[in-house]
Formats: sequence, C-alpha cells, structure tokens
Amino acid sequence: MYSYITGKVANKTFNSVVLETGGIGYEIGVSGNTLYDVNLGEVAKIYTYLYVREDEMSLYGFSRDEEKKLFLRLIDISGIGPKMAMQILSGYDLKTLTVAIASGDVKTLCKIKGLGKKTAELIVLNLRDVAAEDLAGENSIGAFGGDDIADAVSALESLGIPKTEAVRAASEASKEVSGVENIISYCLKQLL
Repeated sequence: MYSYITGKVANKTFNSVVLETGGIGYEIGVSGNTLYDVNLGEVAKIYTYLYVREDEMSLYGFSRDEEKKLFLRLIDISGIGPKMAMQILSGYDLKTLTVAIASGDVKTLCKIKGLGKKTAELIVLNLRDVAAEDLAGENSIGAFGGDDIADAVSALESLGIPKTEAVRAASEASKEVSGVENIISYCLKQLL
C-alpha cells in the first residue's frame, strides 16, 4: 500500500522511528540497521511494508530497498513473521546476512537472538539460491564481497562453474583466505 515515506525523523526508540510528514507522525518498526542509518531531526526516506491481520496493523520500514526485499522473502517462509524477520535483519548488516545465507552458514545465522538452528536451516534452504543470485548480480559482488570475490567468481565461471555455485564457493573461501589467486585455489580444491 505504501512504497515509501519521506519525512523528518521526529522520534527514535530501540526498534521504531516516528517519521513526520504532512502533519502526520507514522510510527514505523525498523531493524537495527535502519535505526542506525537515520538521524533524529533529519529528513529520511523509509521504504515501507504494511502488515495487516485481523487483529494487527503494523508498518515496517527499511532505509534501503534491498533490505525490504530480503524482509519480504523472509516473511514468505513458513514460520517466520514480520517480528522475527526484523530480528533477523537486526542481527547483522545486509552484506553479512546475504553472504551467510548464500554460503549456507547456519552457524552464523544461529548467533542471531531468537533464531534457532531449524529456522536458520529453513532460511538457507529457501533463500540460498536467491541470495547467491543477489551476490552474483552486476555490481553487487563488489559491493557485498569486494573486488577479490568478484574477480574470483569471474575466473571460476570461465572454468565452467555455474555462477551461483561460484559465488557460494568464493564467499566461503574469502572467510578462510585472501587474495584472488588464493580464493580461486581454495575454491577449486573444494569444488573438484
């Protein structure tokens, strides 16, 4: 219903902001990342999602459209509601969260408060390929994982490895080694 709201940040709490626009103050539930991105008294653009159930109507907001897209993917998973999705988004920055999902790093996901192993595995099962594609998209590999990962993915693709698998492998390898050559070598040892 609302794609985004632009207005002055009138108030901040630990999990919401009040965005004042046109004489109306919208209370918007936000993740820790969005809360960090907006400043009291400044104008902010918040991408929003209106959650409506028969006993609840809540407005959730995100400082970046990518965060909103991940939120929508999370709430599509059975057993994850908006409050849990916001908790997940507050657990890590978007880059770390996307890389953890793409590489199947359940251990990292389980460090998020309130997120158990089964739910973390469910997230990986449902979103792993989508997260890998997000990382593999133009310009986003460099934004999420640095130029070394982007170069390693390109090299692995030229060797015939599918893009999503190359992204997963390079993301995982970058946790163990650094430098393009080392990442490629690590990936080849794991994949072949």
